[in-house]
Amino acid sequence: MPIPSSPLPDAPTTRRGRRKEARPGELLAAALDLFVEKGFAATRVDEVAARAGVSKGTLFLYFPSKEELFKAVVRENISGRFAEWGQELESFTGTSDELLRYCFHSWWERVGATKASGLGKLMLSEANNFPELARFYRQEVVEPGHALVRRILQRGMDRGEFRTVDLEQAVYLVLAPLMFLMLARPTMGLCIPCPERFDPAQYIEMQADNVLQGLLVRAA
Repeated sequence: MPIPSSPLPDAPTTRRGRRKEARPGELLAAALDLFVEKGFAATRVDEVAARAGVSKGTLFLYFPSKEELFKAVVRENISGRFAEWGQELESFTGTSDELLRYCFHSWWERVGATKASGLGKLMLSEANNFPELARFYRQEVVEPGHALVRRILQRGMDRGEFRTVDLEQAVYLVLAPLMFLMLARPTMGLCIPCPERFDPAQYIEMQADNVLQGLLVRAA
């Protein structure tokens, strides 16, 4: 096999190419940081560009407005993963109580313990001021999330593992402890008097136990 001629002259171009391709990801990461730190209204696009190390003009090449940037952040960190999570549900071979417990822990590892959890709190605080973004978040995150939980509960009922429940109400039974963590995590010292003694993983496990105690079919 012939040896390629000297690659050194092409190296800078290759690096520039990689840098250009990486810019959308860097912008989304910077935007997530700032949206969670400052909120949507207080975040300026020039701050996002500066944190990502690019110009404001470069940011607008990828995202024509702050609203579109926020939507891209939500899709990158939460809503764009629902297809993957749905496939995991379909391929899960364990019992429905094992599946629900897995989902509790998986949510914490992938969303709750990350900066992405701050997006939910942001929307709760700013939804009235930005109704179009609130509609987007409901359609992209809230409704698919509820649908996923309903599928898990329906699976358990169809298999005779969960007792029959009102799916529309039972969704909140599952989501309530996760919402508490989402809201409490950024201000742990305020919501929880002794945060050093609070273990989110242990809390998740206890809440999964509590929810399943109410859902599982009991022997006669």
